[in-house]
Amino acid sequence: MSMSSPSRPTSPLRLEWPQSLAVYDDYAAAQRAVDFLSDQHFPVQHCMIVGTDLKRIERITGRLTTGRVAMSGIASGLWLGLLLGVLFSVFTDGESALATIGSTLVLGALFGMIFALVGYAMTRGQRDFSSVTQVVATRYEVLVEHKVAAQARQTLSQLPGALTEPFA
Repeated sequence: MSMSSPSRPTSPLRLEWPQSLAVYDDYAAAQRAVDFLSDQHFPVQHCMIVGTDLKRIERITGRLTTGRVAMSGIASGLWLGLLLGVLFSVFTDGESALATIGSTLVLGALFGMIFALVGYAMTRGQRDFSSVTQVVATRYEVLVEHKVAAQARQTLSQLPGALTEPFA
């Protein structure tokens, strides 16, 4: 029977028995702390910055109208039609290649518009706006492996403006 030695974490996004080093309100402050540790020749491969207290932010970019939806569908359909036209034209002779690309552009625009308008109609006015969405963290925690936690705390206490006890 063989004894297995403790293995390293299997994922680069895992630490072996992580401990909290400090918590910051923004990513720049957490990054500054890890950068300081690196500048002090601390083995930063034992660190991790984790965003916590996630929130979803949705920025409304405009009102959706039937015309905007149709134009958006035409634009996406044109791109798909162009892609298919170029792929199909590889298998045709030179003169019909342009006709192939042209026809797939027209069909792509038509089908793109139809699909976009049908999808918009199916919402029945429940979402008449466009938006962009992002998930952001409100706090950032710097974690370190347990075997270097004391060294990390000692080193980080030398950071100008750092709290001697970040949780106090």
